Order: sequence, then C-alpha cells, then structure tokens
Amino acid sequence: MSASGGAGTRRAEDTGAVVESVLGPVPVAALGTTLTHEHLFVLTPDSQANWEWEGWDEEAHVAEAVRRLRELRDAGVSTVADPTVDGLGRNVARVRRVAEQVPGLNILVATGIYTYTEVPHYFAHRLAGPGRPDPMTELFVRDLREGVQGTGIRAAFLKCAIDRPGLTEGVERILRAVAGAHRETGAPVMVHTHPASRTGLEVARVLGGEGVAPERVLLAHSGDSTDADHLAALAERGFWLGMDRFGLETSVSFEDRVGVVVELCRRGLAGSMVLSQDASCHIDWLPPQAMAALPNWHYLHVLRNVVPALRERGVAQRDVDAMLVANPQRWLAGG
Repeated sequence: MSASGGAGTRRAEDTGAVVESVLGPVPVAALGTTLTHEHLFVLTPDSQANWEWEGWDEEAHVAEAVRRLRELRDAGVSTVADPTVDGLGRNVARVRRVAEQVPGLNILVATGIYTYTEVPHYFAHRLAGPGRPDPMTELFVRDLREGVQGTGIRAAFLKCAIDRPGLTEGVERILRAVAGAHRETGAPVMVHTHPASRTGLEVARVLGGEGVAPERVLLAHSGDSTDADHLAALAERGFWLGMDRFGLETSVSFEDRVGVVVELCRRGLAGSMVLSQDASCHIDWLPPQAMAALPNWHYLHVLRNVVPALRERGVAQRDVDAMLVANPQRWLAGG
C-alpha cells in the first residue's frame, strides 16, 4: 500500500489497516474467513427493464439474499468481497439493504468496469485531456474516496476484466484507468482473467508497466485452468490466484479444480491462493433451467465440499486457513 494509505483500504492509528465495507470501515485483522469473489446480484438492468418488468420482485430478491447470506454467516464466513461493477448491474443501495439485515457479515464492494471488448458507450467519447487523467480513473477514485452512487458507501477494491478476446483497445484502456486509480489511492485490484488464453500475462505486462505491483493484483478465475506450471509462474511473480469458481463445473470438473489447488499447495504456493465460488443470489444471465443444472454453484460449496476434499488429499489445515483468512487480508491490506 502507498505510504499515504489506500482509499478502499486505509490506515488507522489505533487499529492498523482498515477496509471499507458497505456498513463502514472494518479492521482488516477482523475480517475472518473471507470469500473473495461472490456476487449478490448479477443483472443487466437495461434488458431487465425491457423484458422482465413484470418478473422482478425487489422485496422477494432482497429477502432471498438475506436468507442465503445469514446461512453463510452462520456457517462461519465473516466477509464477502462482491466485485459487481459497471457491466454487472451494480446497485450498492440494494447491497446495503441486505447487509443491514445480516449483522456479523462484512460485505465489500468494488469499483471499475466489466467488459471483454469495448468500453461502455458512455465512455466512448469521454476521454483524457491535457493535464487530466482518463475520466474513468477520476470516477473510480471518487467511488473509493467519497462513495458509490451517492450513497457514501466507499468501494474497497478495483475490478476489471480481460477474457478470451484478449487485450482489445477497450480492455486496455480500462486496465490503464484502473492502474491510475490504484496509483492514486493504493486500492487493491481484481482482474477477471481467462487462463486458458493466458491473459494473466497481458495483465502483468500492462499493469506492471503502469507501476502496479503484482502483490496488489488478484487474477480472478485462475482455477479455470489445470496448467499448474503457468499458474505457479504467475504466483511466483507475486500475483494472487483466484481459485474462485468452485461449483461452476461447465468447463473444469470438481476433481480438476481441487486437483490444481492441491498441486499448487504441494509446490508451496498456498500463500498465493484464495478460494471462492463466483456465485450469486440472483443472476439474470442464465435461465432458471441452466441454474438447475449447477446444483453446487452456491455460497456454501467451498466450506461443505471443497475444504473437506482438500484435506482428504493432504492439504494442511494451515494452508486452508491461509487461503480463506490470511491471504484475503494480505491482498486487501497490501501486506
């Protein structure tokens, strides 16, 4: 973290590193068991307003989210990082409504833009000018320092994406805008990646060239690959590996997802990984019948099934604790 302290994560003389949650600042040391990549709601608001205007029940969806997060809290999880940003239907006021009804669970929100190709049309003609950064950078910094969507809820981290299409002009612009916000605030960065295309290498090149240290960057969806050599090389450079799609077994099986974590632990890299599911309470990207085909894609899969499988395959409890407790704290605090 920068000497002046970050925005999403900052210093407090009496408590050490502090991270912003939707209900206010929390000492990083008190975050406890943390799932670093879970969404509450993944929505496409424009399409939803046009085609689901009779089907969206705000109160019912909030109540269901409260029920599921209470269940998660009661299972022992203390913190959830929600990387929902522009492009995923971010609504932090709704997230706060849920959080207020789940005492004892910290919810951290993000700022950034999620796209695989072009910037949103809103930013196409809003460009950097003489003596001023990309307008996206300015808005990300505002979210981190002042609050998101006029709520006063400060983002805890930055989020962007690079997927199979690779480093398009739009994706590169967003990566560099995120880097600018990181340089100004010290906030940690999460990047959705496509490890089969080795897009983590592009992240390393672009963010590294912008002065972002690898230990501040979490490469989400690293668990979509079984190439332990490639993942180990990224971890050894200092990047965090998000083994965060357990339960989403459309391309990589449960056994293979567990197996690559076991192998990386065997190589001494448990200190470079975090565990999660990338699940949500409601996602409108998939029809209900598709969700029915993914019975383990839920918030409790890591605790109920993944951790026991890791332990059965010889992963030490201290390594499990590192991936669920210590490592998220280190990524957020920059330690």
